[in-house]
Amino acid sequence: MESGGETRRIVIVGGGIAGSLLAKSLQFNAALTLVDPKEYLEITWASLRNMVEPSFAERSVMNHRDYLTNGSIVTSVATNITDTEVLMADGHRISYDYLVIATGHRDLVPKTKTERLHQYKEDNQKIQSANSILIVGGGPTGVELAGEIATDFPDKKVTLVHKGPRLLEFIGPKASDKTLRWLKSRKVEVKLEQAVDLNSTTSEGSQSVYKTSTGEIIKADCHFLCAGKPLASTWLNETILKTNLNGNGSLMVDEHLRVKGRSNVFAVGDITDVPELKQGFLAQKHAMVVAKNLKALMRGGKENKMAKYEAGSDIALVSLGRRDAVAQFPFATISGCLPGLLKSKDLFVGKTRKNMGLQP
Repeated sequence: MESGGETRRIVIVGGGIAGSLLAKSLQFNAALTLVDPKEYLEITWASLRNMVEPSFAERSVMNHRDYLTNGSIVTSVATNITDTEVLMADGHRISYDYLVIATGHRDLVPKTKTERLHQYKEDNQKIQSANSILIVGGGPTGVELAGEIATDFPDKKVTLVHKGPRLLEFIGPKASDKTLRWLKSRKVEVKLEQAVDLNSTTSEGSQSVYKTSTGEIIKADCHFLCAGKPLASTWLNETILKTNLNGNGSLMVDEHLRVKGRSNVFAVGDITDVPELKQGFLAQKHAMVVAKNLKALMRGGKENKMAKYEAGSDIALVSLGRRDAVAQFPFATISGCLPGLLKSKDLFVGKTRKNMGLQP
């Protein structure tokens, strides 16, 4: 976008769902650079289906280049920010007029799509060859993985251990109860208020022996750790944005999703301190608001005309296998095949690909 005859430079740090959608939306309006340590966008809420059905990953993992036809992509880690530049681990310095932080949660994944797809095949082999599986963690990841395995491999013994008093503690107790009942009906053994020390695991024949915090012994052929991931914001402690982080490591933003006290720095997705559940569909809404605001600013629009972001209400959809799900809406909590139709069949992968301008 021309402003006084020069093209504005936008740098987006983070290629998750929010950063990628924002990059796609702005690629023809500015000189755009997307910085990401991996070469692809992954629809993360489909990753558990990918483990039981690796071919599903062909659609839910897409190279940044597939949708970003007009921007630069720098495959590296950002290490510092000054008032004018983003510094990279590989020594690159990228100048910006506008900066967007979209680093989300820290996830150690491989650099290329090929390696990521291979990882899912390996996870699938691990599940296929095991008769008994231990899942550590009863948040959405652990619950959805247990649901996927119990649905696709009903003969395998699945044990889920969670340190909290109920599953899915981020949503209401009603949804937790319905989820617990569903898992039990699929013969998943659920142990609450227990932790597993994975460092003290021993072997017994082909099986591993796990010990819980209450002294209980669990034998299983393999385990998957499904604990929450930390925010990817510690690197910001060394940058000009260190004073903009709150105690949880989230970036404090105003109603326009601009980092408070900064005129040309925005933040989107999980890294923001917006008081709402951290979910993919809300991250996409963040991206659309910031796209609108950056376009307006580059056109020389008035600050008071900028779009505002309203925090999302607590809607949550957790899929349980291929047909069922548990859904929490502000007015009701429902489970079974009705919410399953909303999410479980395709996990919104087709819709998200369409948003990115790709074939569903």
